[in-house]
Amino acid sequence: MQKKEVSFIVTSEKNRVIKELYNETLKSIQTVIPLEAEVGKAKVIKESLPVPFGVLIDVTGDIQGTLVLKANDHLFGSIGEAMFGMPLEGEMLHSFSGELGNMIAGSVSTGIYATGLQTDITSPLVASEENMVVENFHHAIQVELTYQAIGKMEICLLVQ
Repeated sequence: MQKKEVSFIVTSEKNRVIKELYNETLKSIQTVIPLEAEVGKAKVIKESLPVPFGVLIDVTGDIQGTLVLKANDHLFGSIGEAMFGMPLEGEMLHSFSGELGNMIAGSVSTGIYATGLQTDITSPLVASEENMVVENFHHAIQVELTYQAIGKMEICLLVQ
């Protein structure tokens, strides 16, 4: 009987942490990206995650996992143009995409600190290969953000 109670507490705490991380991620995206997005319904994913173009940032500390921003290069370029007033292509687009992920993950890490959780982030990995697949995660939440006229971005929180 006692094991079930302990298991419930642990599960309840995990759910709280994942919810806090999810909410802080959406808040950070809305703060960093100067465009209005329609937020879709969050869903749990269990299968591997293909990332043809996007940014992956590992989260360490009290929470172990990966934040994935997944979209096509056109959407990242349009966000860059909205932020800096000029089109981004090639190496500039690649660099901007990593920095966008860094700004969002850094904001999440700072914001989540107020909930009593300490985290740190790694340098961003920009995925621009058709064959990038993320696997081996325990819990994953995915939500789609729709930016009018420029497209959709998927945000995935992969928690270990």
